[in-house]
Amino acid sequence: MLKSRKELDAELGGAARAWLDEALAEAAHDAATPDAPGLYTSPPWELRYAAAGRHCGPEHADSVRSLLLVEARAPLASVTRLYEQGTAAERRAVLLTLHRLDLGDTALPLVEDALRANDTRLVAAAVGPYAADHLDPHAWRHAVLKCLFTEVPVAAVARLDDRARGDAELARMLSDFAEERTAAGRAVPEDLRTVLGHVRRIRAGSTTPGTAPRGVAETPESLRDEGVPAPCDAPHQTPRPIRP
Repeated sequence: MLKSRKELDAELGGAARAWLDEALAEAAHDAATPDAPGLYTSPPWELRYAAAGRHCGPEHADSVRSLLLVEARAPLASVTRLYEQGTAAERRAVLLTLHRLDLGDTALPLVEDALRANDTRLVAAAVGPYAADHLDPHAWRHAVLKCLFTEVPVAAVARLDDRARGDAELARMLSDFAEERTAAGRAVPEDLRTVLGHVRRIRAGSTTPGTAPRGVAETPESLRDEGVPAPCDAPHQTPRPIRP
């Protein structure tokens, strides 16, 4: 969870606070300078970004880096450079801050790259508010499947309830995933039950509470012994493996 400047001031020592003051001042100056550096030229605050953990402690690094990005009103060139050249921790801070920057959907390639990674810290950061706002339905469904495959808690998925609700295609994908796991003799993740619960919820204003979304079938017979409510919008089809 990212901390505010006030929270950081209360937890950082004097030297760390002084360093943060200087770093944020450099970021603010860069934001106010019209001649911004290009893609391959780094402003001074970006060097501070990389050094945040060393000066403020690794436990505060995400929050400090996020404040720097926001204070600098970091453009796409900066966030791309910091992501591509950064460590996993530095990449995670970029992903956690994207929704606080005025980038529209231009930073989606960074999210897509993180969702291809095997680092679960990056996957968890990639499915935050920015992904919820900008990933198209197909990519967002596969992001949810990626979480299940890599055992990233679906609690990390921003707006899961809103985006999953009534999504029959997501239900089919989850059912196929559950069938695949069961056929392989592997346990079905408990979080799959959570996601399916969101899928089957009825939107506000429905006149038939408690019913499944249109196109979502009952739990397949093969999964009932597992106690997994895995609906499928096309139960007549042979389930196929899903690879996020």
